[in-house]
Amino acid sequence: MKVLVPVKRVVDANVKVRVNADNTAVDTANLKMAINPFCEIAVEEAVRLKEAGVVSEIVVATIGPKAAQEQLRTAMALGADRGIHVETDESLCALSIAKLLNAIQGNEQAELILLGKQSIDGDNNQTGQMLAALAKLPQATFASEVKVADGFATVTREIDGGLQTIKMPLPGIITADLRLNEPRYAKLPNIMKAKRKPLDTITVESLGVSLAQHQKVVSVTSPAERQAGIMVGSVEELADKLKNEAKVI
Repeated sequence: MKVLVPVKRVVDANVKVRVNADNTAVDTANLKMAINPFCEIAVEEAVRLKEAGVVSEIVVATIGPKAAQEQLRTAMALGADRGIHVETDESLCALSIAKLLNAIQGNEQAELILLGKQSIDGDNNQTGQMLAALAKLPQATFASEVKVADGFATVTREIDGGLQTIKMPLPGIITADLRLNEPRYAKLPNIMKAKRKPLDTITVESLGVSLAQHQKVVSVTSPAERQAGIMVGSVEELADKLKNEAKVI
């Protein structure tokens, strides 16, 4: 079984970001970049399926600037077999990304596509669902447990009311939630081996996909600073402030 795992280059989750001077985007200059945490969980799940003998090949793919190859190499150090890089400097919306991934899937014909449920920069939670619609494949989102056997995937999903378990035929699409697994750290020998694994760089045009700008960012602003708290001397004073100042009771 072949598994396709799309990954995204984002600012490291431990780095504090700032808005750029003209309020058009987050300033990423000189910031540490990493694989999107949910994408890393998807890579880990694919590697675990390979270690269990269910998967024979893991293909990782990314869409972004040349520097995004660093994240593909990281994914290969974690256990992926080869990488596909669609090189572009454009900032693409979720639908455009889904169209490109659908074209890659058309070439690869993977039996399973594993994605992170969302990226920590856009937080859209759209790409996996859009890809499923374009590819006309069944989907299971927000996965906290995945079992693959006999041409089916049994997925436990995290929903508002608790957990839901569904069974879907393959090929299909699964988006990984936070509690699916805990990603491993790449070992030095695997990092060195990843440098020799195949990585194909292709263009948007070579995939035959026509892209349009569906969205436009009007402005990006920092969240308002929280005001300092107020110490009260008694329950009565607290109740008075909640009633007359905050007007919540």
